[in-house]
Amino acid sequence: MRRWNGWGDENFNLNLPDEGQQFLSDRIGEARPLPDATLEAVRKQVPESRLPPHELIDTSADVRIRHARGQSLADWLAMRSGQFGVFPDGVALPKTTEEVRELLAYAKDNNVKVIPYGGGTSVAGHITPLADSQPVLTISLAAMNRLMDIDTDSQIATFGAGTPGPLVESQLRAQGYTLGHFPQSFELSTIGGWVASRSSGQQSLRYGRIEQLFAGGRIETLKGTLDIPTIPASSAGPDIREMILGSEGRLGIITEVKVRITRLPEKESFHVVFFQSWEKAKAAARELVQNRVQLSMLRLSNAIETETQLALAGHPGQIRLLETFLSLRGANDEKCMMTFGVTGSKHQCRSALSEARKYCSAQGGVYTGKYLGAKWAEKRFTMPYLREALWQLGYAVDTLETATDWDNVDNLLSRMENNLRQGLAENNERLHVFTHLSHFYGQGCSIYTTYVFRNGDSYEETQDRWQRLKTSTSQVIVENGGTISHQHGVGKDHAPFLEVEKGELGMTAISSLCETFDPAELLNPGTLIQSRNN
Repeated sequence: MRRWNGWGDENFNLNLPDEGQQFLSDRIGEARPLPDATLEAVRKQVPESRLPPHELIDTSADVRIRHARGQSLADWLAMRSGQFGVFPDGVALPKTTEEVRELLAYAKDNNVKVIPYGGGTSVAGHITPLADSQPVLTISLAAMNRLMDIDTDSQIATFGAGTPGPLVESQLRAQGYTLGHFPQSFELSTIGGWVASRSSGQQSLRYGRIEQLFAGGRIETLKGTLDIPTIPASSAGPDIREMILGSEGRLGIITEVKVRITRLPEKESFHVVFFQSWEKAKAAARELVQNRVQLSMLRLSNAIETETQLALAGHPGQIRLLETFLSLRGANDEKCMMTFGVTGSKHQCRSALSEARKYCSAQGGVYTGKYLGAKWAEKRFTMPYLREALWQLGYAVDTLETATDWDNVDNLLSRMENNLRQGLAENNERLHVFTHLSHFYGQGCSIYTTYVFRNGDSYEETQDRWQRLKTSTSQVIVENGGTISHQHGVGKDHAPFLEVEKGELGMTAISSLCETFDPAELLNPGTLIQSRNN
């Protein structure tokens, strides 16, 4: 059973080792947990539905609670406190694209706002209903979760948009293929959600981001059905496929997704290298990607994240041995950890590994083999559960992510981290802040920063702390050459910052596109671009 007020399977927990608890306490102080609301208490808050009856719509309290919030820290605080604010008036679970079309006609006829729902993993406020005089219908694609067709000649697979990551891969692997799209939310997020939010998977160096994988599909809109054909390339004007990528439910509901698939690789492994300094580590990463070494993934942790990962790993005896070994090789307090993957045929993997080690060695990298890489791969989809463990100890954790050109990486990273570290100075609160570069391009890379802070004495105080940190650092990002989102989408949380990146004319063009498909602003209002009515 999925948690109603947190991340993932309620029967799975990722415990923080004793060393990890002491590590956080030393850096930001001991914390006290806030009390959690009960599901029964929240049920009593759910108002009567305002929706006209429809056979596809469930208006029961539990289903409305479970579809009211995503997984941003603001959502988390709302769920844990029990102060949800607004609930959808009902939730529909259509099984076919025809039923989605029927529900959209119902919404149009009854002036109902519509929120598409994939896996509920949004960390940017995509699926949170706004307070409104009009009723709100959430349309979950969860029942549209199967492989519908596979064309092995063209290597195109068609899925229902609600298919979650594990089902995408298991259904493809049964026929010898993979999509290769592995975001950290893989366990719960859906293929339609990946397209709608322009997602990036951890192995995008090999398989590409979702915009490279999305080949076409079907979108049900208030103006009719939009079918996007699977053409390998075209110069026939602006690409309609690109309009749907990142549209976040503002143009219509994606019901069928056609994707470019790949044969399963013969071999895959993950490796770890440590560097003496950030400068050397970053130089090695840039050389690897700009020289097109055939890696499938690359991640580079700064010194504080490296220290944190080792502290939270458990097994203190083994970690001490590793630290001693690295120290003898010159990698001490400022050491940075690089994790990379090689995927493909045996020959391709041998060649890529050899090249990667050559570039890393040129920067003084200390290669430690596959053991730590295998541990990363083993836990890469369970790290979101760490929020639960930290919450039980009285700590809040959140992330901010962006992307920028290589010549701006250090400037932007430093400004983000410094702003966060000073963000609660007036409260005499310290933050633990660390960063890794998670996706790489010849032009630049993404920056993924995590920050941990102590809860306030109340939910209101904790919310205020988060809001100050989130807002001020988002402003730092857009004012210093970063995108407001590299992989999490815009949602409602990032919408106020979008104009800095897109410009006034760009925002006019996006708004015009939304108005073309949805002149009454029924589809996910406030998401991507701020509502005209607010």
